[in-house]
Amino acid sequence: MTVAELLRQAAARLGGDTARHEAEALLLHTLGCERAWLFAHAGDTVATDVVARFEQVVALRAEGAPLAYVTGRRGFWTLDLQVSADTLIPRPETELLVELALARLAQQVPWRVADLGTGSGAIALAVASERPRAQVVATDFSEGALAVARANALAHALGNVQFRQGHWLAPLAGERFDLIASNPPYIASTDPHLDQGDLRHEPLSALASGADGLQALGEIAAAAPGHLHPGGWLLLEHGWDQGAAVRALLQRAGFVDVATAQDLEQRDRVTLGRLPG
Repeated sequence: MTVAELLRQAAARLGGDTARHEAEALLLHTLGCERAWLFAHAGDTVATDVVARFEQVVALRAEGAPLAYVTGRRGFWTLDLQVSADTLIPRPETELLVELALARLAQQVPWRVADLGTGSGAIALAVASERPRAQVVATDFSEGALAVARANALAHALGNVQFRQGHWLAPLAGERFDLIASNPPYIASTDPHLDQGDLRHEPLSALASGADGLQALGEIAAAAPGHLHPGGWLLLEHGWDQGAAVRALLQRAGFVDVATAQDLEQRDRVTLGRLPG
């Protein structure tokens, strides 16, 4: 069977608008090759053992396993990141949080930045890669997630990130930062979407937060002022329908210049505020 034939069969099995792209990604994962290889070798015959391994990963994806978990990789910002079932799969909309953070962190300044609930390390490592003089501290309650994040930092040679285990701001006792960012769980625990699509496979603790989805957001907003320098910023990602509620949380905690930024689909996505001073 040739590369082209193998991809056609896999795409037909996967179905959907992204089937061809996913089939290519799975074959590249199986072969350990770059995308350009596919075009140069479309007519090559594929070894039987490779076909067998490829069919295994196609079967996993066809059964509903997220593509990122099957390949163990997901691109975010400019980084290729390792992911696992211990981590949330980084999503493009979270890059807005990184953009907003970088806009408040001038180059060549030794900022102190915290990323709460870092998961794969996506936010922390993106900021660290763009602001090499910054010192970034990333926290997560999950040791499994922190192991993945540490591996990602090592793979990208980012030595300006520390990783600490604990609940939100607990590992930061006695410390203050210039900016705190977080993409915490914000889905209501009863939301039916938790039983659909990729969400079925991701860690529930990284997705759901109380009956209204605001529990973690409220905890972070209330505690953050005690860990920010005067004039420091708090940036929180949240659901499309939570902008007003999160603005209220930040205002109640004493933040000023509170605003909500929208993602590329013009949906509320990140709310931010500044500590007076």
